[in-house]
Amino acid sequence: MTVLVTGAAGFIGYHVARSLLDRGERVVGLDNLNDYYPIGLKKARLAQIQARADFAFVEGDIADPVSIASAIEGQGVDQIVHLAAQPGVRYSLDHPYAYLNANLAGHLVILETARHLPGLKHLVYASSSSVYGGNTKVPFSETDPVDHPVSLYAATKKADELMSHTYAHLYRVPQTGLRFFTVYGPWGRPDMAYWLFTQAILTGEPIRVFNCGDMERDFTYIDDIVAGVVAALDHPPTESANGVPHRLYNIGNNHPEPLLRMIAVLEDALGCKAERILLPMQPGDVRVTYADITAIQRDLGFRPSMGIEQGIPRFVDWYRSYHGL
Repeated sequence: MTVLVTGAAGFIGYHVARSLLDRGERVVGLDNLNDYYPIGLKKARLAQIQARADFAFVEGDIADPVSIASAIEGQGVDQIVHLAAQPGVRYSLDHPYAYLNANLAGHLVILETARHLPGLKHLVYASSSSVYGGNTKVPFSETDPVDHPVSLYAATKKADELMSHTYAHLYRVPQTGLRFFTVYGPWGRPDMAYWLFTQAILTGEPIRVFNCGDMERDFTYIDDIVAGVVAALDHPPTESANGVPHRLYNIGNNHPEPLLRMIAVLEDALGCKAERILLPMQPGDVRVTYADITAIQRDLGFRPSMGIEQGIPRFVDWYRSYHGL
């Protein structure tokens, strides 16, 4: 099996690529190495796997059909894990065109590539818990309405799901979309709260706590996420109840944690207290995320096992090591 992993230099993409390599798969990694956050971190991730015999890396943009064609030419790709995207709710407020290019045009290029790829077995792609918008019914279930996004980022992820359903219907491209819930852990993203808080606390800077801390997140450790992604890849859908080979799963910890609780665990792991600046809710943000994982448990045997009491200290240990602290 040869798997194309888009966003292979990204947080989740790197971990998925490494997991697939560890179990003997051949991986073609694609990433444009953009500067949304420091490129050095992306290159450091790649350095962990780039020398492996079964890994081939191509620098290219998912919105460019030529880059995709170059990445897969002669590689025998028969499965795709599409994780490349422009992330970030807050960034979408000021950089909307980045989402048009990466999340909409890029997703369409991947769908067209999959449509014309001989022998494609499965396309697994990243969606987001953000599609649930301001839903107040918790936990969030895949059957809940998701017609009222509160950020452009969320709207693009919902659009991706709709495009994927269309290609599954028209061209029988088997697909699984995964709605990720607040992924964290070693080699994570510097724009995420747990990373920003760690950096600030260690440098003696205050942390910005939005909605005065009255928020909850379904923090999901990266190893649990990778296990779910790989399980999904191994089980392509045949047909759903409506006759289309496309399905959607929440992939989260099924245990939302208060933001202030996460900060307390982080303070304990760092051995120092944070100075807190309490701020109102940010535009486009939501107060709580909470995944109903009944479907992915039933179908794929997904069982998250890492709570923040263990996961946050593991991130802190990695952060200290990576920065030489």
